[in-house]
Amino acid sequence: MRYAITGGIGSGKSYVCRVLQLLGTSVYDCDAAAKRLMLDDKDLQHRLSEAVGTDVFPGGVMDKTALARFILSSPEHNATVNGIVHPAVATDFRRSGKQWMESAILYEAAFERYVDKVICVTAPCETRVRRIMARDSISREMALEWINRQIPQEEKARRADYVIVNDGITPILPQLTHIFGIETQLNNII
Repeated sequence: MRYAITGGIGSGKSYVCRVLQLLGTSVYDCDAAAKRLMLDDKDLQHRLSEAVGTDVFPGGVMDKTALARFILSSPEHNATVNGIVHPAVATDFRRSGKQWMESAILYEAAFERYVDKVICVTAPCETRVRRIMARDSISREMALEWINRQIPQEEKARRADYVIVNDGITPILPQLTHIFGIETQLNNII
């Protein structure tokens, strides 16, 4: 079985993944993989340079500002970069041999097709805003803008097989234990 952990920005996906790692589960981080691939994969760099322009990798080093400027300049440019990066990440995940993936944009990137079960991590909006502001040192307005750019949390939760509440009050471990218990029962029945 392959699993995905998803949820909106500030929901605490990474925290849940750290708990899983403490339990001995290795989790593939799609965001970290995308960054690594853009820095190391020469074929990916070549395709990005063709789409974005040669100024994105001056001297073979990625200019994050040039890439961000291109992505933010239009939805089409964002889709172009995603159309190059997402397939590379999907291929890398399949080759990794890992059974768990963490992806904030699971549905946007259509990564759900590579897993059997999806777990959505949720948190109240105000909790998410506070987490984003603290983590990224940004304003409340900017945090809300990032939240509003993603598929709504309720939609992700509706599409997921399981939901974990990460509100800072509800313990995570019993929720994971419950999910693993259900999965073990299902596997014993099948």
